[in-house]
Amino acid sequence: MLDLQRLRALHAVSVHGTVGAAAAALGYTSSAVSQQIAKLERETRTVLLEREGRGVRLTDEAHQLVVAARELLAIVERAETELEERRGVPAGRLTVAAFPSAARGLMPSVLADLAKRHPALDARLSEIDPHLSVDLVAKGALDLAVAHDWDIAPLPAPAGVEQAVIGDDLCDLLVSAGHPFAGRGTVERSELGGERWICQPPGRVCHEWLVRTLRAAGHVPNLVHQADENPTLVALVAAGLGVALIPRLGRGPLPEGVVEVSLDPVPVRRLYALWRTGAARRPAIAEAVRTLREHWPAVSAHAPR
Repeated sequence: MLDLQRLRALHAVSVHGTVGAAAAALGYTSSAVSQQIAKLERETRTVLLEREGRGVRLTDEAHQLVVAARELLAIVERAETELEERRGVPAGRLTVAAFPSAARGLMPSVLADLAKRHPALDARLSEIDPHLSVDLVAKGALDLAVAHDWDIAPLPAPAGVEQAVIGDDLCDLLVSAGHPFAGRGTVERSELGGERWICQPPGRVCHEWLVRTLRAAGHVPNLVHQADENPTLVALVAAGLGVALIPRLGRGPLPEGVVEVSLDPVPVRRLYALWRTGAARRPAIAEAVRTLREHWPAVSAHAPR
């Protein structure tokens, strides 16, 4: 008989791409995941993983098992949801992903509140960007994702995924104290031509929004520095190396020498909670979404301005 935990390990490698990433998602060590798959190979008398460069590749037989694993895990999830729904109390493990500034600025208070009010609920957070987390929810690797989009770069919602709006996060233009914009109350987008921009790498929602917005305003984007984290972007602005558009959520106090200026119109990104269709029947997910929306007004009100 096939062991469900070993199938779960193989499914995780398929979803996350590597043994290490699968281990991190499951909360195991890489060695433990490798051992689970090795035992599954002995049980099935089949090679499931083959070395490919520094990583691994699933064999055709492994892909067949992954399909079966996905179906079995879905059955288990439905059973767990029905049991939890009948009890009516949020309980069990809840895997949540949030993009970095939400993980920093929103999730600590939400997770602390959930832990205080629902001790039977084991909520676990991973910091993952929306271009990955939404797909992981769709594939069943995560229960809930906190993601965002911008007005001209809407969040793609895969089939089988539902969403609820958490709130809107306003964004400001950050410039060095010596920049000509530093003494201005507002700046129009038509004035942004010729600026040296500091932004996130291609593929990120913020990057795509900036490029599209500048082009729509008739400017050729001059992207001189790129970094993943907002604190790094702010530090580069402080050094006078360019300007940046930074959301308020999770930004923290600005260092000396950095000035925020409002753009007209003000850029807004919208935050969402996403889960698999039907999973909101599970009290843990329904309560997590409710708590996210409940905490947002206070969090956004205290965001730096």
